[in-house]
Amino acid sequence: MAKFEYAPAPESRAVVDIRSSYGLFIGGEFVDPAGGTSFKSINPSNEEVLADIAEAGEADVDAAVKAARKAYTQTWSKLSGRDRGKYLFRIARIIQERARELAVLESLDNGKPIRESRDVDIPLVAAHFFYYAGWADKLSYAGFGPDPRPYGVAGQIIPWNFPMLMLAWKIAPALATGNTVVLKPAETTPLTALLFAEICQQADLPPGVVNILTGAGESGRMLVQHPDVDKVAFTGSTDVGKAIARSVAGTPKKATLELGGKAANIVFDDAPIDQAIEGIVNGIFFNQGHVCCAGSRLLVQESVYDDVLTSLKRRLGTLRVGDPLDKNTDVGAINSAEQLARIRELSEVGEAEGAERWSPECELPDRGFWFPPTVFTGVSQAHRIARE
Repeated sequence: MAKFEYAPAPESRAVVDIRSSYGLFIGGEFVDPAGGTSFKSINPSNEEVLADIAEAGEADVDAAVKAARKAYTQTWSKLSGRDRGKYLFRIARIIQERARELAVLESLDNGKPIRESRDVDIPLVAAHFFYYAGWADKLSYAGFGPDPRPYGVAGQIIPWNFPMLMLAWKIAPALATGNTVVLKPAETTPLTALLFAEICQQADLPPGVVNILTGAGESGRMLVQHPDVDKVAFTGSTDVGKAIARSVAGTPKKATLELGGKAANIVFDDAPIDQAIEGIVNGIFFNQGHVCCAGSRLLVQESVYDDVLTSLKRRLGTLRVGDPLDKNTDVGAINSAEQLARIRELSEVGEAEGAERWSPECELPDRGFWFPPTVFTGVSQAHRIARE
């Protein structure tokens, strides 16, 4: 299958106004971190520094939790579900109004193709807020009894693969059910969470109902261990999830852990191969493969193995790797240098274990964090690349 040549179709960056630096969002305002430390948010497609980001320390975590507790006690818990829903509807409408801005910023900070952030992520973000806005005054019908009660202050930690969508999954249901939130986005993708803080201001959300703390793993650890956090919600690696489970064990805190896993795709000889390959490729390479449900292992019945492999290679050869802001791009940049190093390490391990590695001819940009679509064959379940 020939790869058609398309003229560049870049999305404009002019719709986004990125500040040179960002503080922490605590009590409805952006504030400087108590320790004065910061880190840089990097555009993974070209290693451009996008902004300096404040790093939350212990005093900042404490201030954010106190702001969330005050908002919960004095304001949010006293509102009816109907009134909470009004705020969520307002946030949802603002997200729709600023959808293009959010999509461009997501692709700049994360590296995912603009088609995905524009057509999938941000519309779903708005949809989640609309959905939970509708639930806010109907909680007595949700199966938790006639008068379900909120936990209080929720400490939430999200990963970098779907920054805004993960934010919506965490914040929207928490607010709808009467909780206040302290959220820590991933250190490599903080910018859309900080823009969401501006949206909270624009929606006149009561101060302290949503607080955004930026920082790395240590900031998240302090949030999880804060004694006045009632509920911990975490999406990320299994190792960190285990550490959080140990941390909250024996305390009154509730915890929700989404630790993900990679399912296998299975192709039998009665499958329509072209349709199967299309679904497999879309699933595996969506969001550069950084999806908890990506079928990163492909199990094929021997009688159709050669046909499936030929079709798979042919389809991979048509994927367009390049500028995430180009609307023709299928596969964007890897999110960070650290993640790229991990991918390279596992790929080298795969070859060392005896698996056969194949990638289509693929011209990668000179700068940024890039990796070509890659398939390993001759892999057993004992191989590390199959297990990890």
